[in-house]
Amino acid sequence: MSFGRWPVAAGIAIGLVLLPMGAAVADPKPTIGQAKAKLDKLNDKADKVVDRFNTATERYKNAKTTYSKLNDNYKRKLATVATLRSQVINMAVDSYTLGGDVTSWPGLIGTGNPEDRLNGLALAGQLSTERAEKLAAFDRENRGLKTERDKAQDALVSADKERDGVEKERSEIRKLIAEQKKLLTKLGAYNAGNPNSVGIKYTGPASGNAAAVLRFAFAQVGKPYVYGGTGPGGYDCSGLTQASWRAAGVSLPRTTWQQWAWGAGRKVDINDLQPGDLIFSEGLGHVSIYAGNGQIVHAPQTGDVVKVVKLSDYGNRIVGAIRP
Repeated sequence: MSFGRWPVAAGIAIGLVLLPMGAAVADPKPTIGQAKAKLDKLNDKADKVVDRFNTATERYKNAKTTYSKLNDNYKRKLATVATLRSQVINMAVDSYTLGGDVTSWPGLIGTGNPEDRLNGLALAGQLSTERAEKLAAFDRENRGLKTERDKAQDALVSADKERDGVEKERSEIRKLIAEQKKLLTKLGAYNAGNPNSVGIKYTGPASGNAAAVLRFAFAQVGKPYVYGGTGPGGYDCSGLTQASWRAAGVSLPRTTWQQWAWGAGRKVDINDLQPGDLIFSEGLGHVSIYAGNGQIVHAPQTGDVVKVVKLSDYGNRIVGAIRP
């Protein structure tokens, strides 16, 4: 590895000549370019981890929602079954009390009108049968619902474990990036951004939904890049694209990978871009919005802000584009 144009060995040799005897040899202070290059590498790795984390989090949220709905439904059905079971038992008790031993003549010719007794037994039996049939139907439905609920619970546990696993990896990368942020701050190259930035006005060629998308995105310019950020004070790359298209009434999935998969049938050639198209780069680790006139608006990386840059800055790192 070299710092600037001097190899490490040469740098140390020169330092030994220039420093007084006994003085400690300090590591050369990295340049802004070197610090940013290191940060870029960390961000490339972190982008993929954070996208996996966001995907895992979305999967967890969906699993939790599904489980909660099924569990609530299951509990309501259990309550209904309990009520029906109680009614069936009560009807059976009432029938027995009313008829006694209905197989014997004494039970029919005892006190009261036997015909009225028989009618009462028939009605009670009919009601009891209806409730029993309804109870059996609910029991069958409940068994199926319990199976679905249990599967949803398993999915929830699995999604929770996946999220925890990625969270550990993400925490480690955040520590490394925190170190780089300190370094960039010392070098005066860290842009903290302004969570309350009002951005800039979009004056490009977009129309229709795309115009609404870009008006929103440009209004976020100057706000900080935040891992996992979905606004309004800061965004990560897919958080910005999702929020921008939501402003135009279109619901996009949360993460870069999910947005790419969602747009599988909406891909466009990079040479036929229109304002509002989503451009994927860095091995699907990053997504931006085409603004027209060869420009994109995006939330780039830690230590930077939502900004408008030239599309050509991405060179051959572009994977493809979709049109929501």
